[in-house]
Amino acid sequence: QVQLVESGGGSVQTGGSLRLSCAASGYTADVNCMGWFRQSPGKGREGVAVISIRRGTTTYPDSGKGRFRISRDNAKNTVYLQVNSLETEDTAMYYCAAGGSYWCPFTGSEYNYWGKGTQVTVSS
Repeated sequence: QVQLVESGGGSVQTGGSLRLSCAASGYTADVNCMGWFRQSPGKGREGVAVISIRRGTTTYPDSGKGRFRISRDNAKNTVYLQVNSLETEDTAMYYCAAGGSYWCPFTGSEYNYWGKGTQVTVSS
C-alpha cells in the first residue's frame, strides 16, 4: 500500500504563489507516475500536472497558462507543485495521486492511490 500526504496549501491573495508538497510512503516500488488534481464545488475533478517519477517527464493540460510546474525529489519520495500568479479560479482542494502506469496518462482513473488533499483558497 502507498500513502500520500499533501501539504503547503493555504489562503493567499490574487497574484500570490504557493508550493504544494506530496510525500509518499509505504511500498512505492511499483509507483511510476504521480500527479496533482484539483476539485472545487460545482466542478469536477481537474488534472493539473502529471510526472514520471523515473524519467522526470511532465504533462500539463492544454488549458494551462504556464503558471503550474510539477517536480520531484526522488531521494525524499516527494513531488512538488509550484503555482504562481494565483487567481480566484484556482481555489480548490488539491489532491496528490500515484499509480503504476508506464506512460503516466493525464487521467485520474489511471491512478490507484490518493491523498486526502490540501486546500488552496485565493481571494482578491
